[in-house]
Parts: sequence; structure tokens; C-alpha cells
Amino acid sequence: MDGTIVRIESIEIRNFKNVGYGRLEFGHSQKGEKASILGLYGQNGSGKTALIDALELLRLALCGSPVPPCCADYINVDSEYATLKYGFTINNHKRGCVYSVSYEVSFRRELDHTGHNTGQPTPEGNYKTVLFDEVLSCSCEFEGKKFRFAPVIDTRTSEDVVFLPASKYQAIIGKDEEALRNLLFAKQFTRTTSRSFIFSSELLNIARQNCTDDRHLFLMESLVYFGNCRFFVIGTVTSGLISLNALPLAFNYADKSQTSTGNILLKLNEPSLIPERAFNVVHKVIDCMNVVLQQLVPKLTISVRDLGAELYQNGTVRRRIQLVSNKNSREIPLSCESEGIKKLISILQLLIEIYNKPTMTVAIDELDSGVFEYLLGELLRIIATKGKGQLVFTSHNLRPLEVLDKRFIAFTTTNPQNRYIRLSNVKSTNNLRDFYYRDIVLGEQSEPVYDMTNNSEIAMAFREAGDPDAS
Repeated sequence: MDGTIVRIESIEIRNFKNVGYGRLEFGHSQKGEKASILGLYGQNGSGKTALIDALELLRLALCGSPVPPCCADYINVDSEYATLKYGFTINNHKRGCVYSVSYEVSFRRELDHTGHNTGQPTPEGNYKTVLFDEVLSCSCEFEGKKFRFAPVIDTRTSEDVVFLPASKYQAIIGKDEEALRNLLFAKQFTRTTSRSFIFSSELLNIARQNCTDDRHLFLMESLVYFGNCRFFVIGTVTSGLISLNALPLAFNYADKSQTSTGNILLKLNEPSLIPERAFNVVHKVIDCMNVVLQQLVPKLTISVRDLGAELYQNGTVRRRIQLVSNKNSREIPLSCESEGIKKLISILQLLIEIYNKPTMTVAIDELDSGVFEYLLGELLRIIATKGKGQLVFTSHNLRPLEVLDKRFIAFTTTNPQNRYIRLSNVKSTNNLRDFYYRDIVLGEQSEPVYDMTNNSEIAMAFREAGDPDAS
């Protein structure tokens, strides 16, 4: 997949959490720009985290991973199912490929008696998340030929049909009867195990053996590789783990000898025991981060203290390590540093990758958590002007509104049926932060962006809560 750039261009959300309907076009680069950025702002409880959760569900689908049962709770309480639709572009100039892609998926809640998600039989009343009605469509320019936008895999079929259109099925799977039987079983099994069928290993492996159209196989392989190796979603659970003295370290690191992608959870209040291979990766990732970290927090670096190796009965070797910070020639446990510094460290390697690689996409909920607002603004300014990858973030800190182009900023509204908008009538001379504040007060947009609160009523509520007998 070298040289292939996948970008998320849009997202459409229906009946998902508190979003009845919302559509967002992501930040588009202009001539001379390489990075794509989308910052989402809005009132508490207005759909910002819903965007990040929808992207996490996409990542799980692309990876062929089970969607956890908790996602069933994301379905709007007034609906039986939720639907998510994603738009992509895929470019590989070496192969002469340019794709415009759409992936749509619905999911619902079903009783789970199988135990596939937990490994144990589940009692009556436990639920699982079931993905259904998946549709993958695209138009493309491939090796000098242009093909119109059309479905490639449409799973909205009867029980005895794997997918439509029939012509695409023939091109991807062929006429192998055994493959047909295996795929009919796989289609049901992926629903039972809360996985995507389109991006499942079962479908992909059979397509690799039988596909006679390189366009379709390249499309599927590109999206699966993107989901597994180039797409990261960092939710608020990261901040929660940091508060509990654990550091989720996300990384995508490559050198001449190997490429390593993933997440590793390191304890901060006591030594961590990690595999030998992970030990080498952590060392390299931290050395890479230190180059930038000491510029963000002057004179600060972190290091790995090796407390020795342990040999297990199966012959594997693990290392006992502890993370420490170094500042002013003094070494202290990293657990003693502020949560803001820990948050920066947990995502810093991904920010480095976004800056350097157009193939990287990272979504971060509450990017500003614990980060000094001036530093936050400067980081985003640097990535927007000189970076190459794609960054999606939510934030409550309004400093980025002053440093990013309005094309890179979107806002939530108080209308669940039109949850996301771009501010209109913003001139190039306007300070977007001031413009947003003014709109909160005056409500000049087509949709209100803030459900107004009343200071006197808030004060009265505080008084009543503090003295219940007074009411």
C-alpha cells in the first residue's frame, strides 16, 4: 500500500447518540497545503464526541474487529437503528488510481445468547451490536480509464444472495460454488460476531484468490490497510486512564528494519512488564518523541528505565520497565508530572506522524485537555501550514479559532436534526473566536449554536441546592 493516500472527506450521521441527523464535510486543503484538519466546537452535550465515536466505529469496521456491545447504546432512544455514511478519497499516483468512495453501514441492538463478544455464554437481557445493510460504492479513474459512481458491494440482499450487483460479484468472487457457500456462512457469522462483512478477513481472502478486477481488490485492500495501520482514534478514555496513572501510548513508527503500529498501555505508578519486542519499540518511539518534546516543554525529556528481563515458562522474555522524566539534570517518575504533559506524551508520536506523512489520519477527542492554550494554538498552526496528514479533533479551548482558517472549523448546533454547520458570513478580516462569541449571544446563523443559560437562574439553583429547606 506504499504511496496510497486515503482521506476521510465527509461523514453523515443518523440516529446516533444525540444526533438525529448531521453531515460534515471535512477540512479541504487549498493549493500549496497538504494537511487536512477539522476542529469541531460546540456546547457540552451537542454532538462533538458523537463524531469521534462514529469514527471509532468506522475504524473497527475497517479492521474487521468486533464492535463492542456498548455501541448498541449509541442508537438514539427513539430509533431502532443508527446509520453512518462515510466519504473517502483514495489516491495512488504511481498506479494511476484516484477513487471517490462511499461506505454506509447501519447497526442495531440484538439479544446476545452466543457469548461471541465475551467468550462466555450470556444470560437473557445482554445485548450485542449487529452491523447490517453495508454498502460500498465508488467512482474511479484507474490506469487512464474513468468509471462512474456505482455500488461495488451492496449487502442489502435476500438470505441466498451474498451481495449485489451481480456483475460486481462475478468480478470479485467469480462462479465458485464453494466460495458462495463460504460467503453466505461468513455473512451470517460476521453479523453474529458484530463485525463488518465487507471488510472481513473471510471476504477479503476469497476476493484475493478469485478477483479478476484489480480496481475492486485495490479498493478493499486500501481501506483495510488504512483502518489497521494509518487510522487512529483517541477518545476521552485516554484522559481517564491517565488520571488512573496509566499511559496509553499510541504509535506508528517505521525505520529501516521494521514498521510498528498500535497502542500499548504502560503503568505509571509502578513498573510495567512488556514483551521484548515491545521494549525495543517503546525505546525507539520515546527517542523520536524527545526530539519534539523538549521543544514543547523546554528542557524536558522522558526515558525508559530498564529494571531487568524475566523469562517465562513458554520461553518468552519480558522486560520490566518504568517511565521517568528528566528535567534540569534530575530524574523523577513520569507519574509525578502533570496530566497535561502525560496527555501530550500519549499522542505526541501520532502528531509527529501527521506532520510528516500524508497517509496518516488521527481523530482526538478533547485535544485541549490539560494543554496550555497558546501551545495548543501553535501546534495546530504548525500542522495546518506545514503538516501532511489528516487531523480531526474536538476542543473546548477557543484559541485554535484564532489561528486556523475557517475552512478547518465546524460547529455543533442545538438542533438534533441539523447538528453540524459551518458559520456563514465570516469575512477574512473577522476573528472567528469573536465571531463565534457574538453568534452565541445574537444567534445570527441559520441554526442556533448555543442553548442560552440564565445567570440569575443558575445562581438561584446553586442557592436552592445548598439549602434545600429554603425552597
